[in-house]
Amino acid sequence: MKRIIGTICLLLFFALTASGQGLLETAQQRLSKENNADIFRTNPNSSDNLLSQNDRNLGRITKVFVEIGLYATYYGLIESPMERKHKGRKAFITKHPYFISNKGNYSYNWGADTNLYRITVTNRFLKDTDQLYGNTAHIDFRFLKRMSLEANYLQLWEHESFYSNSSLATYTILAKYNRIRTEKFNAYWGVGATYIAGEVEEFGFTYGIGAEYFFVNPLSIEINYNQSFINSFSSNRLNSLLNYHINQYKIIGGYEYLRIGGFNFSTISVGLGLFI
Repeated sequence: MKRIIGTICLLLFFALTASGQGLLETAQQRLSKENNADIFRTNPNSSDNLLSQNDRNLGRITKVFVEIGLYATYYGLIESPMERKHKGRKAFITKHPYFISNKGNYSYNWGADTNLYRITVTNRFLKDTDQLYGNTAHIDFRFLKRMSLEANYLQLWEHESFYSNSSLATYTILAKYNRIRTEKFNAYWGVGATYIAGEVEEFGFTYGIGAEYFFVNPLSIEINYNQSFINSFSSNRLNSLLNYHINQYKIIGGYEYLRIGGFNFSTISVGLGLFI
């Protein structure tokens, strides 16, 4: 009996010893240089993951700045992704405003009131004071749904005294992109060149923006702004017009502000327009 108990105790001692050595070996392995080397060998993977995460974050930030740049340039000036499903993306040029409906310069659908192109000719008389008056002739050619070419001639006269007069002629050509095209409202921006004749005889860069709102048949409100850079001065034009449409004609009345060579002129503007 004593031998059996002794044998069992001896077996338990060896079992506990083996178990203790296994735990100790595990602890030693965790503290050993070789195991540390294995741990360090796994760290580069963690670093790679961190670098990959940083790359992804950098990619997201770059994408945000690219989107901001696109909205400030292409999306803002030409077309944004949200507009690609809008009806105005493929809007057609009307033969003239209020042709057979309450539509303005554009129609969402092709029909009897639309055309592939259109020419608008206008002539307006300007009056500031008893000494200053003028005339402006304007031709606008719309084509390819979104594009326009504008040619404008402005002639001013001033009676300085009973014996002397002075005059100024300005010629402007503008290539325009019709940025917004709905059946009630349209807006454009454009760039081009200006030539001032007379004593100036200089060319300069010009840009323009404008819009027209067809709020009720047969009326529309039109606003245009142009700025030309001639030498160290700029030549500015701003007009706010009310148009009364009668078939393919329109009667024009409103206000036109001119700033030429640092001098301001406020004029009343009246005239007629024809859609061809």
